[in-house]
Amino acid sequence: MRHTYLFYQKLLAWIVHIFSSLGLLAGFMALLAIHEHNWRWAMFWLLIALIIDGIDGSLARLFRVKEVLPYMNGKLMDHLIDFVNYALIPAFMFYEAELVPEGWRLGLTFLILLVSLLYYGRDGMVTKDYYFVGFPVLWNIVMGYYIFVLDASPFMYILLTLLIAVLHFVPLKIAYPSQNLRFKLPTLLVAFVFILTFILLVYYSPDRPLWLLISAWATAGYFALLAVYITWFDKHQL
Repeated sequence: MRHTYLFYQKLLAWIVHIFSSLGLLAGFMALLAIHEHNWRWAMFWLLIALIIDGIDGSLARLFRVKEVLPYMNGKLMDHLIDFVNYALIPAFMFYEAELVPEGWRLGLTFLILLVSLLYYGRDGMVTKDYYFVGFPVLWNIVMGYYIFVLDASPFMYILLTLLIAVLHFVPLKIAYPSQNLRFKLPTLLVAFVFILTFILLVYYSPDRPLWLLISAWATAGYFALLAVYITWFDKHQL
């Protein structure tokens, strides 16, 4: 009986690892779409990868994957998949989308990759109370705003890219929706609305319905205001 129980524990743990790995496959599908300049499908696959990443950690904790398969480094696998989906592929998307003049494209693409790598290399990337320190490597979301929300000049895209690169190293505490204990329920709800908003923006593209634009800015505003409050005004910090 015990052997059967252990077998199913390991089976479930492996299923969680395989589920996490699907994020890498979704990223590859996004690459194929970017190669064809199909921004809708590229963003769709990046959103699928984002959803997988948002769920797999909870599944890993639920099924005690680290204890059941101690020889598998799920955290390292997760970091590798995240870097590909949140930095490398969006950097390629930025380059291919030609949002900025030719003389800026390669340099800013290199900047996205370098600041992302440096961010991942930092100790204390996540605080003890589970907040990201500095703007996390989420260039997939940035590209979502660039292509599906903003209708800006090349100069504005240059400024925004430089600003976001700098914010990686500003000691702001940014919400980690699936992990934070403070304001967890509203943050999870806003994160859900945020993802749903982008799914609908991708669906309606190239149209930009006003109500979806309002939702995109409102949800982003929530995370920005929460970061300011948690960083400088919250008295319940670890």
